[in-house]
Amino acid sequence: MIFDWNTSAEHPRAAHLQRVALYDETLRDGLQGPSVTDPSIEQKRRIVELDARLGVEWVNLGLPGASARAYAHAEALARHVITQRLPLQISCAARTLISDIAPIAAISQRLGAPVEVMAFLGTSDIRQLLEGWDLNHLLDLSSKAIRFAVAEGLPITFVTEDTTRSAPHALRPLFLNALDLGVSGLCLCDTVGHATAAGVRALVDWSRALIQEHGAAARLDWHGHQDRGLALSNALVAAEAGVDRVHGTFLGLGERAGNTPLELLLINRELEAPTGRDLTPLVEGCRLIASATSTVIDPRAPVVGDDAFRTATGVHAAAIIKARQRGDEALADRIYSAVPARQLGRRQIIELGHMSGLSAARYWLTERGLAAEPALCEALLAYAKARRGVLSEAEVYAFLQGRR
Repeated sequence: MIFDWNTSAEHPRAAHLQRVALYDETLRDGLQGPSVTDPSIEQKRRIVELDARLGVEWVNLGLPGASARAYAHAEALARHVITQRLPLQISCAARTLISDIAPIAAISQRLGAPVEVMAFLGTSDIRQLLEGWDLNHLLDLSSKAIRFAVAEGLPITFVTEDTTRSAPHALRPLFLNALDLGVSGLCLCDTVGHATAAGVRALVDWSRALIQEHGAAARLDWHGHQDRGLALSNALVAAEAGVDRVHGTFLGLGERAGNTPLELLLINRELEAPTGRDLTPLVEGCRLIASATSTVIDPRAPVVGDDAFRTATGVHAAAIIKARQRGDEALADRIYSAVPARQLGRRQIIELGHMSGLSAARYWLTERGLAAEPALCEALLAYAKARRGVLSEAEVYAFLQGRR
């Protein structure tokens, strides 16, 4: 029914998206957004449960070393994952300081379960210039942190902040040293949203070659930001280039313009490499997160926005109506949508507005069991076209009441 230029003999369906694991940073990087409020522990439990229901493989539970509240929430969430046997693997963030990693070790020991340390350190020349750091200082900081975590029996990923603006002459010794010391993985960060697709491929290829050269069985992560509006496309490029985990946050929450939207990673993974995962909890889950973080969802947001599957345009509405009149809901769902609304528990909605046609007026009435008399349809359409926006249901009923 649909010719797909995305797939060909040269470019088969994106099996890498089926292989790559998704990593939820909502409760760490997402909560660093300046407009975001910190959810209650009960709301955070529901977010973690949402991850499990949607097939997200990893979740970051925060930075326990930041405060007593952060520690208490991280421990409570880790306990919830373990006692509820949620199909999630857990991490916590830390600076490359023993004082930050020690609280994660305490949580792991108290619960008798592994908690991955995501230990971050700024490595770009611009950061080194600002801080007065040099390579020896970075090597010393990262070595002490990694040795401590490994001695505590904690898996640790070495996270280089601003990797996409860091020079190979700094990354190479830092990465090789981290691999020598036994890290579980390396995380490439586009901390300020600097990278383009070409840069992502170059960095991932270079990093994979370095890991292969070393001979370590280390995982490679991608963590991207949205400053240039490229976070999602860069994340998909990173997955194609061969990273093992891709990070995101629900609703793209995070510093400045935010992170890669996790809901879009989920739907793109399912569309490109179908697994049969149930994504119907996604929209309601994102609304929960919006409420818990005092975030307003843009109505035009893909997948979760109010307008994502809603039209008042004559040509679009007419095509959806024709498909439904044929009894083909699947056709109605795809004729003007790349994302099937039904896959998300939603439906294509037809509204009335200044761009509507007569078929939409007729459809609006019949859908609600009202008589679609020709004169009434014409009058309703004229009323809609005289307005500047889409009519609310209450406005249409008020108009109909006024004609009685």
